[in-house]
Amino acid sequence: MKRGLKIVGGFVAVLLIILGIYITYLFLDYDRLPDQQEITTIKGTNVSEQTEKAQYRATSFNIGYAAYPADYSFFMDGGKYSRAYDKETVLTNLDGISTALTTLQSDIIFLQEVDTIAHRSFKVNQVDYLTDQFSNYDAAFAQNYDSSYLFYPFTKPIGQSTSGLLTLSQFPIVTTTRYSLPIETNFNKFFDLDRAFSVSHTTLGEHPLTLINVHLSAFTEDTTILDNQIKKLAAIMEAEYQSGRSVIVGGDFNHDLLGNSPEVFETEKIIETWTHPFPEEFLSENFTVVKKDLVEAKIPTVRANGTGYTPGESFVSLIDGFIVSNDIIVETTQVTDLGFANSDHNPITLTFQFKEE
Repeated sequence: MKRGLKIVGGFVAVLLIILGIYITYLFLDYDRLPDQQEITTIKGTNVSEQTEKAQYRATSFNIGYAAYPADYSFFMDGGKYSRAYDKETVLTNLDGISTALTTLQSDIIFLQEVDTIAHRSFKVNQVDYLTDQFSNYDAAFAQNYDSSYLFYPFTKPIGQSTSGLLTLSQFPIVTTTRYSLPIETNFNKFFDLDRAFSVSHTTLGEHPLTLINVHLSAFTEDTTILDNQIKKLAAIMEAEYQSGRSVIVGGDFNHDLLGNSPEVFETEKIIETWTHPFPEEFLSENFTVVKKDLVEAKIPTVRANGTGYTPGESFVSLIDGFIVSNDIIVETTQVTDLGFANSDHNPITLTFQFKEE
């Protein structure tokens, strides 16, 4: 009996030592990128001259690191999986995402959750893939995070991930700056990971334009952190506008942009960190959350990931979209219903023009 207890005790001691070493590794390996980091533009070929157009199109699409076919469920939402099924699935999803974006023929594309190297997406460099597919666009990639190896779930760990925001423009991108967002400083930072937004300068016709690509936190439970993220974003938006530039913010806000999505989509009202209404009161009077045509169309931009997608049954919402400065005229806004075939999000497209001065 005593010998058995010693063996069990020794085994537990070894596990505790391994756990201690791993936790130490997480803290020592953790490092946030600096705030206000300058990003090098990936120059496209045959990028359009700065000619005037009657109207322009911008699309925002969280591609979910190309790991989410419609039947996929994610472990952090109560589902099964932490990684894509296999590398072939990632490539198939990337092909579907590229085809959808090509069909939309947008002048500007905001993409979120684009991996450069990650175990969850079988180390497919998605920035290289997409910039090759859209080689006639200037591109700016702003890294969100470079996470340590997360040994969770234990049966198939999500592993290490380097991922971020990719902005594509058919008009020359002159400069891009990455801004860090406030995040939790406790142990949750290893799971919700780093957050940022990118600010790119271009000109459409004779209109100086700022493009802001953003992906706010999804799993942060501290609401003050979420509020402070939006306040920092709003401050940069206002500064860009006051400098004489029009501003378009596109991305995944992880807030209900309609404010009443459960009523619009006739789904149950669930309380998650990413289902709260977007606090429009944090924006100045110079900006508007774009809602035009979205309530009438009733097409969601995101699905819940606890299970695979079932039309008419799965919880859906609208958390992706645009905020624009008031010198921009919104012509139409449309979500493309892809049935969540290649991502847990659908792309949303804004057609716009500039007000006459």
